[in-house]
Amino acid sequence: SPCPQWPYCRKRCSYCNFNTYVVPAVDEAAVRACLVREAQTLLRLSQVHSVTSVFFGGGTPSLASPGTVAAVLEAVAGAAHLPAGAEVTLEANPSSTSASALDGFRAAGVNRLSIGVQVRGALPAAAAAAPRDPIVTVLPPQSLDDAELRILGREHTAAEARKAVEVARELFPGRTSIDLLFGLPGQSRDAWAQRLEATLRLCDDHISLYQLTLERGTVLAAQVRGGALPAAPQDLLADMYQTARDVLVAAGFRHYEVSNFARKGALSTHNLSYWRAEQYIGVGPGAHGRFVPRAEGSCSREARVQTLEPVAWMQEVQSHGHSTRSRVVLSLLEQLEELLTLGLRTDEGITHKRWGHFSPQLSLQAVFGEPGEARALQQDGWLVLDSGGLRCTWAGLAVLDSLLPDLLWQLQRV
Repeated sequence: SPCPQWPYCRKRCSYCNFNTYVVPAVDEAAVRACLVREAQTLLRLSQVHSVTSVFFGGGTPSLASPGTVAAVLEAVAGAAHLPAGAEVTLEANPSSTSASALDGFRAAGVNRLSIGVQVRGALPAAAAAAPRDPIVTVLPPQSLDDAELRILGREHTAAEARKAVEVARELFPGRTSIDLLFGLPGQSRDAWAQRLEATLRLCDDHISLYQLTLERGTVLAAQVRGGALPAAPQDLLADMYQTARDVLVAAGFRHYEVSNFARKGALSTHNLSYWRAEQYIGVGPGAHGRFVPRAEGSCSREARVQTLEPVAWMQEVQSHGHSTRSRVVLSLLEQLEELLTLGLRTDEGITHKRWGHFSPQLSLQAVFGEPGEARALQQDGWLVLDSGGLRCTWAGLAVLDSLLPDLLWQLQRV
């Protein structure tokens, strides 16, 4: 699964510490040529025969032209088989998603849209904050809040966000996803529950929930640290997460991953490939990847990171065909740790077949079925190990971050 990154934004949000850049002008033709060349190089290096999905992230990829998206997809299809039904997702900002722009992206090959109604790119909901005793709260509706958008430094208004979603759902029926942020400074549980109800009236396909993370060096973190804005207490964050889960599940959504909810089969194929620890190829400034460079005669999975700064990235791609800044061969233990950490985020967990693909000599039962931390977690109702594989219960999914250290320690011992 290739993951092309468009690193540019019109404005840097107050909470963001991602590899994004705000510049007076972008030489899109040069960036496009480098995205195309790096995609071709890395796909050929991986010798991947077929691509199941493509995900255009950023930055703000909806600021690129449909021609850039089309060129990258053509490069992917030329280097590997890209089935007609492959999922092609574009992350979009409401301020750059006019009906004509979205129609252009659809014509270029995009068939799924992920819209940051309130936020795009925050870290996944912090399940560690959730208490092990569930709290259930369902409250009445309210519309999206411009005041919260101003706190986050977002350039769009609530009205623009609603309009963008309406247009997206017309062009991408059943394949529109909304990103929502909770735990904002001063945000109450009531306001959060009302936001959820308003969101359900906007989009009933796919919703991703993210807990605000105060990253060092961001404007928002400085405002909270200086006392200009209040920090959300941990028990309130846990309550908000539980409230969201209850509201969305009651509305018919499948809670298929810690932060992600889908209805009517609208699961994200691309994101599932991450959580199932499948191969993916990062293309563009600062992009991350996990794949086996088989063209070099290797059989070992590598973790790769591309050069961060766009100008340096382009120079290296022009010189060498790609701009891999670091490449680390992953040990079997490191691969199993990733599989465990990512796979347990999903409601399906880790199947015996998937575990066996990475560890044919050491089964799930051999690692987690013997006396130890995993068995204790099963007895306490947080974990299940059966013929289907290893997975969290609903209660365990809400506190996954607090379970993982014990499971990783047991894996390391074995």
